[in-house]
Amino acid sequence: MRWTLKPEPNPIITSNLAQELGVDFTIAKLLVQRGIETFEQAKSFFRPSLENLHNPFLMKDMNLAVKRIESAIKNGENILVFGDYDVDGTTSVSLMASYLKTFYPNVATYIPDRYAEGYGVSYQGIDYAEDNDISLIIALDCGIKAIDKVAYATKKGIDFIICDHHRPGNEIPDAVAVLDPKRTDCSYPYKELCGCGVGFKLIQALAEKRGQTIDDLVEYLDLVAVAIAADIVPITGENRILAYFGLQVINESPRTGIKAMIHQVKKEELTITDVVFIIAPRINAAGRIKHGNYAVELLTEIDFDTAIKFAAEIEQNNTDRKELDKSITIEALQQIEENNEQQSFSTVVYSENWHKGVIGIVASRLIETYYKPTLVFTKSGDKLAASARSVKGFDVYEALEECSEFIEQFGGHKYAAGLTIKEENYLNFKQKFEEVVKNSLPEELRTPEISIDAEISLSEVTPKFFRIINQLSPFGPQNMKPTFCSAGLRDNGYGKKVGADETHLKLNIFEGSNQTTYNAIGFSMGNKIDLIQHGKPFKAAYNIDENHWNGNTSLQLLLKDLQEEM
Repeated sequence: MRWTLKPEPNPIITSNLAQELGVDFTIAKLLVQRGIETFEQAKSFFRPSLENLHNPFLMKDMNLAVKRIESAIKNGENILVFGDYDVDGTTSVSLMASYLKTFYPNVATYIPDRYAEGYGVSYQGIDYAEDNDISLIIALDCGIKAIDKVAYATKKGIDFIICDHHRPGNEIPDAVAVLDPKRTDCSYPYKELCGCGVGFKLIQALAEKRGQTIDDLVEYLDLVAVAIAADIVPITGENRILAYFGLQVINESPRTGIKAMIHQVKKEELTITDVVFIIAPRINAAGRIKHGNYAVELLTEIDFDTAIKFAAEIEQNNTDRKELDKSITIEALQQIEENNEQQSFSTVVYSENWHKGVIGIVASRLIETYYKPTLVFTKSGDKLAASARSVKGFDVYEALEECSEFIEQFGGHKYAAGLTIKEENYLNFKQKFEEVVKNSLPEELRTPEISIDAEISLSEVTPKFFRIINQLSPFGPQNMKPTFCSAGLRDNGYGKKVGADETHLKLNIFEGSNQTTYNAIGFSMGNKIDLIQHGKPFKAAYNIDENHWNGNTSLQLLLKDLQEEM
């Protein structure tokens, strides 16, 4: 692990902010690091307000989108809400369909089959619209590159409204409206919305025209919060406001489907991290193992008993998904070793038998072992499909653009993308991708980094300190849970390896001559046991967390790494 201490912010600004807010210097430093330098900025950060959401009509084409939907409703047209099969897509479809159905009945939903149709807008979906006398498709979390498909629909007399957040190509589809804050000609103030967030802006605009206020839309924010968490977009600006209030809805009055999932896992209060690791994988599992329609049915179901049945099915899908990604990861690691590719600059693996629904997860697993940009391919019809995942700081989307001569289709983000290629191009693509990564991945990005917010004394770790840090939540990209480091630490002699296979490390540590001990747990750090034995001093990088055990709550350090004190 490479430890990087964040630059010290301006000490005068930090001191002034600490004085204005009545907090200690370390807390003020965390805020200034996040761009919060004044009392007013701190107030809006700690007390998010729905009033601070931007006017949806600032987004390019919003007027056109609203007018087309109003026209469809006035004329009694059939509307199809179309979305991708992942969490962002299925929550987007559930959001849009459930809102429209509160005042208009002629609304159908469509999620493409991951295997038969692949990612994004599909010809089959357009044919379905034609067969069912649908004249307007609202595409969510996809469509920004669907030039040919939108043209195909136009010939059939079907209009498109696109709500996407992926990077556009050189050409924008010729749709009635294309809502995407990443369009170069869109001046919308916040660029980092997820697909469901763009969909929410559209219902916000529709609601405004219908005389509704933002308060009438709060009930939909549980879906938006789930999408924000799952799609790993920055939790800043509007996303922070939407996630903050969405989490409140999840914990206080979630929609029936989310309530049924929470009931399955018997969890009382969910954080954004719980949403990422508990709710999102279950929604995703439907599209990975069976069909994304199951997720939409669950998220739009009103009857709790029916939702419980859907949730139980999705729970089984999630169990199947876990077994699949575990077995495929083992096969992929064997392939890397057999091909002696451990020292390469990238990881590219392929088997025609791997399940397309879990290759993205497998790519992430491989990065845990070999920290490098990774693609996992499988057979998809007469083509090969891959999921790409990247390491911190490396733009895998740009790397794929440099390999475009061998790619049929691709799309995605800086750290995650999907693509299809012809089977005969696999080896050429693999060679080209390795070459691009070798030439563009800086040496320092080849080692996992721990970004440390501040070096502190353990004496600063108090319940009050933890309570204030918790108010920085919801945590996520560009507002991560603070990571601290402390030096001159020792274990009190009771440190040990724990867990069924002794892979974890449990310590009681103290600092210098202060004999107050702090509980610490290091998951998958059992191999560091030698470093803390025999009273040797060490440094620790950690988050501060709470441990709940037998009805008692205490602070604990969640270790990220240990280093020998030099």
